[in-house]
Amino acid sequence: MAATLDNAIIAHLDLHGEHFEILVEPKNGYDFKVGKRKDLTNVLVVEEVFKDARKGDRHKEDALKKAFGTVDVFEVAKQIFARGEIQLTTDQKRQMLEEKRKKIVAILARECVDPRTGAPHPPQRIEKAMEEARVHVDMFKDAESQLEEVLKSLRLLLPLKFEKARVAIRIPAEFASKSYGALKEYNMQQEEWQKDGSFIAVVEMPAGVQAEFYDKVNKLTGGRVETKLLKK
Repeated sequence: MAATLDNAIIAHLDLHGEHFEILVEPKNGYDFKVGKRKDLTNVLVVEEVFKDARKGDRHKEDALKKAFGTVDVFEVAKQIFARGEIQLTTDQKRQMLEEKRKKIVAILARECVDPRTGAPHPPQRIEKAMEEARVHVDMFKDAESQLEEVLKSLRLLLPLKFEKARVAIRIPAEFASKSYGALKEYNMQQEEWQKDGSFIAVVEMPAGVQAEFYDKVNKLTGGRVETKLLKK
């Protein structure tokens, strides 16, 4: 659908006692707000900054200069997107909320374990518990910043604990070089190359990714890796 004044939505920001609005194309504006789109091409329906967009009441350049330090409409728009709010459609709100919920679930499944068993909870179990606990997710806040509040609600139904695992690992010489790069994505607390060309290290990771880690190093070495889970 082409961007028109009829289907445009408003992004707005209140700053220094003034109200600033821009008219944006719904999908492109949403994509820019959530970082899927990196530039403002085809985002602004009108290259103007308004006091009241629906009435066509435009801001003067001196007001823009005072509030934003520039009169460039695109630079002002970037600041409105970054610091302000966007009037999303119902479908966009639903999509954005679902994406944020899934990100929170993925973090909890990756970094938390059941303290009773030491094993991670499957994502489906976490999602179900979030539904039962009616956990509130803020679509505009970072997933990481919401974890503490989510955990408070979830722990009534599902025991969860952030846990790190430390694994000692030895990789034979013939696989050491190609495996080293893959291991760098984890937190290698200790590493040492042996005289025979083999590589040993102590690797720390979120407890929930241990299975993924073991699977990766076994594939890299044809199952000839030596590992040992270190006690706390």
